[in-house]
Amino acid sequence: MAQNRPFAAHFLFVNKPSPAIIAQSAVRRLPRLALLLFCLAYVLPGFLGRSPWKNADIAAFGAMRELAAGHTSWLHPQLLGQSGEFEALVPYWLGAIAIKWLPFLDPAFAVRVPFIFLLAFTLLCTWYAIYYLARSPQAQPVAFAFGGEADPVDYARAIADAGLLALIASLGLAQLSHETTPALAQLGFMALVFYAMAASPFRNAFALAGPALGLAVGLAGLALSGAPTVATLLGAGSTLITLLSLNHGKAGKDQTHARRWALLAGGLTLAVAALAWGMDLWRWRIEIPGLETPEERKEWRSLARLLIWFTWPAWPLAAWTLYRWRRQLTSRHVALPLWFALVALGATVTTTASDRSLLLSLPPLAALAAFALPTLKRSVASLIDWFTLLFFTGCAFVIWVIWIAMQTGVPRQPAANVAKLAPGFEPSFSWLAFVAAVLATLAWAWLVKWRAGRQRAAVWKSMVLPAGGATLCWLLLMTLWLPLLDYARSYAPLSRQVAARVDPKFCVEVYGLTSVQVAAFQYHGKLDLRQAGVKASCPYLIVDTDAQDTLSNTVDMPEWAYLATLRRPTDKNENVALYKRVSLPAASASAVPALKPRPSPQ
Repeated sequence: MAQNRPFAAHFLFVNKPSPAIIAQSAVRRLPRLALLLFCLAYVLPGFLGRSPWKNADIAAFGAMRELAAGHTSWLHPQLLGQSGEFEALVPYWLGAIAIKWLPFLDPAFAVRVPFIFLLAFTLLCTWYAIYYLARSPQAQPVAFAFGGEADPVDYARAIADAGLLALIASLGLAQLSHETTPALAQLGFMALVFYAMAASPFRNAFALAGPALGLAVGLAGLALSGAPTVATLLGAGSTLITLLSLNHGKAGKDQTHARRWALLAGGLTLAVAALAWGMDLWRWRIEIPGLETPEERKEWRSLARLLIWFTWPAWPLAAWTLYRWRRQLTSRHVALPLWFALVALGATVTTTASDRSLLLSLPPLAALAAFALPTLKRSVASLIDWFTLLFFTGCAFVIWVIWIAMQTGVPRQPAANVAKLAPGFEPSFSWLAFVAAVLATLAWAWLVKWRAGRQRAAVWKSMVLPAGGATLCWLLLMTLWLPLLDYARSYAPLSRQVAARVDPKFCVEVYGLTSVQVAAFQYHGKLDLRQAGVKASCPYLIVDTDAQDTLSNTVDMPEWAYLATLRRPTDKNENVALYKRVSLPAASASAVPALKPRPSPQ
C-alpha cells in the first residue's frame, strides 16, 4: 500500500509499471506560433526558387508535363515511350492537375504546389498520430503519491510536439521531402494511415468515419503511389495490433469498438490489395544482398551507414524507447509505430531504392523517439544539446564561409574548391536570400541562448536544438547555396549547350537517353524530341556516349555527321554526342508543321 512505502520514493504506480515520470510543469505547451514558424521555415525552402534536380525529381516532372499535355495515358504514364520508372500514378496525377489548373505559373513550380501541401500534411498527421498514441492508457506516466503528475491531455500534446520536432530534425527528411517524386506522396499517405490507426480508439461509432476515410485514402494512395506491398503490410499488421489491444482494453463498448475497427481495417486492406492487383501495380523486386563477395559486404556497410545518418537523431532515442518500454511492447503506443518502422526498414533492405524506402520510417521513428524523452536522465539530455549545438553550428559556419568565398574569393581554398568542382559556375547575389539566411542565423543564436537559460522543465526541450539546427542548415543551403546547387544538380547547363547548337524550328532524335535526360532537354532546352529509328525524321540526333557502341544497330550512320560531344560541367562521366544529318531533303524543309515542337503545357 502507498502508506507503507518510504516517503522518499515520491511516486506510486497505479495500474501497471510505466517508465515515464513527468510532472505537470514538464508538459507545458510549445507556443503554437513558434511551432508554425518551425514548420514554415522547414517546408518552404527547397520548393521555392530552384530548378528540377537530377534524377528522380526531373524525371517525375517530365512525366507530369506529358500527362498535362495529353501525350501519354493517365493509367500508364510514359516519357517518350519509356515507362519503366513511372509505375506510380497518384504523384504524377497531382503534378499534371497542378500544371493544368495553374497555367499562370511555371510548370516546374506548379507541380510543387500539391507537394508542398503533402509535406505539411505529413507533419500534421504525424503530430496527431503521436498525440493519440500518447493518450493511450498504457502510455501515461506514473501517478505521484501526492498528486502533481501530468494531465493526460497536456502530456499527449507535449509528446506530440516533441515527436514533430524529432521528425523535422531527422537528417534524411530534408532533400527527399522537397522533391516532386512518388517518395513524398508515399510518405504523406503513410502518415495518414499512421494517424488513422492511432486515432481509431478515440472515436465512437458515429465519429469513426474520419479515421476510416483516412485509412482508406491512405492505403489506396500508398498503393497507387507505387507501394502496394507496403500498404498491404501496414494494413494487415495494424489490424493484428488492434486485435491484440483487446487484451488491454475494458470490457463492453471498448472491446466491441476495437473488433469493429479491426474488421473495417482488415476489409479495407483486402480491398486495396485487390485494387492494386486489378490495376497491375504489384512489382516484386526483393533483392537481399549476400555476404559472399566484397561487393555484397560493401553494400551492407553502405546500408548501415545510411541507416545511421538518415534516421539521426530519431533512431538512438527510438532504441532507448524499446528498452525502457520493453514491458509494454504490445501496447498500441509502442507496437503501432514499431510495426510501421519495421515495414519501412524491411523495404529498405529488400529493394534497390533504399533511401526512399527508408523515408517511410521517419514518422514512426519520431513517434518512438518522443516516448523516450520522459525517461531520459538530465545528463543524457544535456549531451544531446551539446552535440547538436556543436554539430549544427559547425555546419552553419561552413556554409557561410563557403558562400563568402564564392562571393569574394576569400578564403582562397574554399573558392578554389568550388571552381574545381563546378567549373563555369558564376556566383550571383540575392538580397532576399541573404536577408533570409541572416534572419535564420540570428534565430538560431536566440534559440541557443534560450535553451542555455532556465528552460529545463518542458519534455520537448531536448528536441528544440536538433529541429532548429536541421531547419537552419536546410534554409541556409536553399538560400545561400541555391545557385551553386542548381548548377551542380540540374541539367540546365547541359541542356543550354545542346539548345545553342540546334535549330529550334526542327525536332531532335535521341538514342540511349534516360528519362531523366529526356525530361531535362524537353524542359530546359525546349527541344521537341523523338526516338531515333532506322529512317531519320529529324535533322539532329542526340546520343548518350555510353550507348554509342550500339548506335549503328538502330541508326543509318552514313546519314549523320558528328558535331560535338557535350558534357555536364559537374559530371565528367555524363556526356552526350550531337549529330546532324548530312543532307536534309527538300520535302523536310517544306514540312515545317510536322517538325514544330509540341506546345509546352503552361
